[in-house]
Amino acid sequence: MTTSIEISESVRHYYGQVLQSSNDLKTSACCSIDAMPSYLKTLLAGLHPEVLERFYGCGSPLPPALTGKTVLDLGCGTGRDCYLLSKLVGATGRVIGVDMTPEQLEVAVRHRNWHAERFGFANVEFLHGHIENLRTVGIADNSVDVVVSNCVINLSPEKPSVLEEIFRVLKPGGELYFSDVFADRRIPFELRQDPVLLGECLGGALYWEDFRRILQELGCPDVRKVKQSPISIDDPDVFAKIGMVKFDSVTVRAFKMPLEDRCEDFGQIATYLGTIEQHPHSFDLDDHHHFETGRPLRVCGNTADMLAGSRYGEHFQILGDKTRHFGLFDCSPGPGSESAKADSACC
Repeated sequence: MTTSIEISESVRHYYGQVLQSSNDLKTSACCSIDAMPSYLKTLLAGLHPEVLERFYGCGSPLPPALTGKTVLDLGCGTGRDCYLLSKLVGATGRVIGVDMTPEQLEVAVRHRNWHAERFGFANVEFLHGHIENLRTVGIADNSVDVVVSNCVINLSPEKPSVLEEIFRVLKPGGELYFSDVFADRRIPFELRQDPVLLGECLGGALYWEDFRRILQELGCPDVRKVKQSPISIDDPDVFAKIGMVKFDSVTVRAFKMPLEDRCEDFGQIATYLGTIEQHPHSFDLDDHHHFETGRPLRVCGNTADMLAGSRYGEHFQILGDKTRHFGLFDCSPGPGSESAKADSACC
């Protein structure tokens, strides 16, 4: 395989015909639902069994505060996350799922009326297309509040195009929130062509620093890790091919807004008001910003902008502005960060 079309066809074949259920996967890239928050597990119990059985993802990348929003799910597969999102955005919101695999979409579409009757409203749309070119399925510039994706971007042979499209369709202040597989190095060319490694979300995994550079070129210089956990390769044949590479499942958050490439100190303070549903006591922006309700926290200029300039703004009080600068802000994760805790072992 040397072309993008050949790689896409290989991925389509793997997910459309080779895999018949999540039990056929050879690695732990698809995390257990044990990683999900309890409120999402409750919603999961109300989805159609076939949608759940044939869904392949690496986490539960569904952020809060979605009521009434338009959410785009890239690589939606059988629609598990779309139907979870349907409940989260509510009757006034909208969910759009895009996938290139007809066999997966057929399952999603076939159960759309079933879910609409169960939920009491219909707000989900499924589109057949490639995530590298969302114009072909009619998704306009600045039209989406939140873009999510569950272990899919690594499958694309044209990742910069996918990320460029994401920031095209996001509204100003909109959020990219996704889980995916990242590698600790660049994957050798021959392994990036292996059909099984591609299908198992390993061959196409991005080296984190290359991912960061792509986003910086797209005008997003500050991307945050929310959670991170190692991936085990239990299949001996797969390990023999690529066991020298360390892989992690990472949940990522990024915003479409002007930010600086370093965390700068302007003496600003953010206080979480405790008003996000399902998060009455605290809110985690990322793996090193834990906001306890009512407790002021010093933040860098970028963090203040992320909170104030996004849909989270109504849930925070931000004190201070950027009229006075105090130099660099130490915004790096510490040993006691949320990502180091046992309950953050999987994204």
